Amino acid sequence: MSKVFLLMSQTTPPRLYQIRRFSFRHIGQYFLRGVLVIAPLLLTIVLLLWLFRKVDGLLSPQVTTPGLGLLSVLLAVVLVGWISSFFFVQRTFGVIDRGLEHTPGVSFIYSSLRDFLEAFVGNKRRFTEAVLVNVHADEVWLVGFLTDEDLDAFGLGAKFVSVYVPQAYNVAGQLYLVKRERVRPIGHLSPADVMKYAVTGGAVEVSDKDA
Repeated sequence: MSKVFLLMSQTTPPRLYQIRRFSFRHIGQYFLRGVLVIAPLLLTIVLLLWLFRKVDGLLSPQVTTPGLGLLSVLLAVVLVGWISSFFFVQRTFGVIDRGLEHTPGVSFIYSSLRDFLEAFVGNKRRFTEAVLVNVHADEVWLVGFLTDEDLDAFGLGAKFVSVYVPQAYNVAGQLYLVKRERVRPIGHLSPADVMKYAVTGGAVEVSDKDA
């Protein structure tokens, strides 16, 4: 019995030491891996909760039930969209739209916001054709979106097109007016994937939309 106990006392410490050494050696790696797992999920939840509270509180203090304010706002937006599909309402909104466009001080803000939203979700969507554009050097390409193929208003004619290049980790971007031969379409990738690739500085993986 004493020999067995002596054998266990001699073999156990080295094993515990190996486990302890293994844990401390990899603790930094495990910490970074945990951050990569938790941070995107936590930030997404925080952002969604913040957005939920902002929208849900638009009808406060008239509506105090959690979630009812958000539901009411969504239903109101859907109702406005449905009503605006009628011809008479379209004409009315058209008159209001033209009036705001010619109102000093309001025209720039209103028309800019309207055109910006329509470029993403409206009938005049522009960010649907992803391209590579050659601007600074022959072998340097930027990721962007073809936004206009008619530049007669700028006196450039049909040989030039406009390409919007978003900036990485920023909501800003740069507009380039370049010759058509300096633009290559990215037809095998979806515009959403190309946008994510551009704004993250190439840190995300993109996959073929036809795969």
